Amino acid sequence: MRQNLPSWASLALLVLTLLAGAAAYPGLLSGQVLLNLLIDNAFLLVVAVGMSFVILSGGIDLSVGSVVALTTMLLALGVERAQMSPWLLIPLLLVAGAAFGALMGWVIQAFEVPAFIVTLAGLFLARGLCYVLSVDSIVISDATLTAWSQARWSLGPLGEITPGAVGSLVVLALAAWVARSTGFGRAVYALGGQEHSARLMGLPVRSTRIAVYAVSGGCAALGGVLFGIYTLSGYGLHAQGLELDAIAAVVIGGALLSGGTGQLLGALTGVLMLGLIQTLILFDGTLSSWWTRIVIGALLGLFCGLQRLLVWLPARRRLAS
Repeated sequence: MRQNLPSWASLALLVLTLLAGAAAYPGLLSGQVLLNLLIDNAFLLVVAVGMSFVILSGGIDLSVGSVVALTTMLLALGVERAQMSPWLLIPLLLVAGAAFGALMGWVIQAFEVPAFIVTLAGLFLARGLCYVLSVDSIVISDATLTAWSQARWSLGPLGEITPGAVGSLVVLALAAWVARSTGFGRAVYALGGQEHSARLMGLPVRSTRIAVYAVSGGCAALGGVLFGIYTLSGYGLHAQGLELDAIAAVVIGGALLSGGTGQLLGALTGVLMLGLIQTLILFDGTLSSWWTRIVIGALLGLFCGLQRLLVWLPARRRLAS
């Protein structure tokens, strides 16, 4: 229960923020506004799911924002200039993203290079490739992708939701099941908790570390597909700083940056919190968009302090006894 306290605290804070916002802006609790929190951040939720696996394993992935941008570029170039079918192109992009992540995981594992350095190199590589492909924004006019972008599914009185938002929830549900009900998920938690102990238990540390970065790369590529469909464009400047938003969402959702503790479902709480902050600033109309970063920074400080407290109190009790 103690380990899940940050996740519960995050959920409670989300509810309190919603209620406080609704008191100031009554329209905030309308069904469509709440659904828009998910619709506008579906791509971020998918990226945060992949980042959750990496952080739970005790790692970090700084390349995801650049992979999202590169995926939008390849999606736009594929359907507009190469005239490829989205049904063929999208699976290829997902495989390429997973392979890119697996390659970074292999370098981290084989050469014992810090994940920060390897994924930072991945960030520069993917972002640089965007500008090699094109320095301009590429508009997506493909009929299939345009139809997907404009599609809306009615939820009755609640409003409408997009296929991308539904897809992100499916990815989240699948990831939560994998994390809690499969051997891979248990190995991820064990690796993040204590790598030496995981080795002594006979867990596949090497393949697990490579796999979590492959999952993160695949999720980043899927997030790029969703973002490209959402904006109907590919651009090298897309998703700048998205890796920091994904890390922030995972931490606010209750995961420890040191690894081994957290819930996949916490990623949804973190993403909705970030979306809610942006929505409240828009509702206010007088605050600069930079207040989003200020509030996120304050929340990160709050949750890092809470996580530190959860580690310090048990250690203090042990010393006292």
